[in-house]
Amino acid sequence: MASPRRPGPRKRAPLSRERIVRAAFDLAEREGLEALSMRKLGRELHCEAMSLYHFFPSKQHLVDALVDVAVDSVEMPPAGLPPVERLRRVCRAYRAMAHRYPRLYPVIAVHRLNTPTGVRFIERLLGLVRDATGDDDSAARYFRAIGYFLMGTGLDETSGYAKGPSAAEPASDEFIARECPLLARSARYFARAEWDRTFELGLEAMLSAVERAAKAR
Repeated sequence: MASPRRPGPRKRAPLSRERIVRAAFDLAEREGLEALSMRKLGRELHCEAMSLYHFFPSKQHLVDALVDVAVDSVEMPPAGLPPVERLRRVCRAYRAMAHRYPRLYPVIAVHRLNTPTGVRFIERLLGLVRDATGDDDSAARYFRAIGYFLMGTGLDETSGYAKGPSAAEPASDEFIARECPLLARSARYFARAEWDRTFELGLEAMLSAVERAAKAR
């Protein structure tokens, strides 16, 4: 009786831009973007680093691709909704993207988004604000203001205050309770459990201003 044939080694999936980007996301989210290098990514993919350069001429090209994928994942709202509701939904979707890629988001926030994917994304967002405000001037200004709010929120919630550098000798809880009673009473509102309510408070304030600007035209 013939012995059963042993399975041969499993074939690795061929390299592709999509596979490289997916592995780069995994590595960056696991160890931080500072840990991402072509050599380390090659080890993750079981290939020589030089093979990656056939798809991405430099690490910056790879980072651009990661940013493109992240911003392209922001879900655009249905066209049939009222303009302000569409704007509300896309703001929530942008915040969700920041939380989806927390280790990459600090780069997304400051990236100029000047790839074709990036400028199309900006154009779509500007269009949503333009639909809500009714004119180009207000659209540009509110686009910037909403951007400040969303980027600040994303940075604070993914890598901000609680994770930032600390003083060598920080003030004690006792000092804060004695010298800064308002801060002590407010501290619980800074916790993660309050983030959603605080975000919605700021978002509704921004959208109310947009609606007032549209009515004042």
